Amino acid sequence: MNDWLIPDWPAPAQVKACVTTRAGGVSLAPFDSLNLGDHVEDDLAAVLENRRRLSDAFTIEPAWLRQVHGVNVVEADPGRIAEADGSWTSTPGVACTSMTADCLPALFCNLAGTRVAAAHAGWRGLAAGVLEAAFESLETEPAEVLVWLGPAIGPQAFEVGPEVREAFMQQLPITAEAFVPSRNPGKFMADIYQLARLRLAARGITAVYGGGFCTVTDPRFFSYRRTPRTGRFASLIWLER
Repeated sequence: MNDWLIPDWPAPAQVKACVTTRAGGVSLAPFDSLNLGDHVEDDLAAVLENRRRLSDAFTIEPAWLRQVHGVNVVEADPGRIAEADGSWTSTPGVACTSMTADCLPALFCNLAGTRVAAAHAGWRGLAAGVLEAAFESLETEPAEVLVWLGPAIGPQAFEVGPEVREAFMQQLPITAEAFVPSRNPGKFMADIYQLARLRLAARGITAVYGGGFCTVTDPRFFSYRRTPRTGRFASLIWLER
């Protein structure tokens, strides 16, 4: 049985979105059960069946990516697997897809409901500007954009070194707010949701929804930090046919 999340945000009626969970697939442990990642040593036949179930559930064509923690955002194309960390589309039925297991998935749409985008943002991609690149793919003004932040590692679980804090602060000093000292000397606890909101706000994007999840502590989701050998769930956004 599926227990997928449907984002609660004021997107136009023709904009549809969904986040899968671990439930509803055929993969065996430790990928149980709806693993959608084909790069994690799961049985490929199981992954393909899981992807088929997802496509059939919403009558969509997901555009899968080979994510590399970069900032490349491409036009979503279900016919090829591009090396990128974001995609956009204006074609109804084609789903921009971000696969994660602690990294931040971000879904974008314009207020007109004519174009959508999805981004995969670990800290490296976030610091490098993948959210900004996804925004630019919409080709509209900041005030015309809505963003929904999906399940990612929470601020109580995301311990980082000083180099991560410095990478953000060099670009945007206010991001210091998103880091608090850890119990481990020299380390910091990072709030990836706050980092995303601060960077989006710096571009004038303030209609940001979602957040508040923690993949590490919420057993509904795959988490690489909790279990390194694990699957991937997906956050998808598309225009209704």
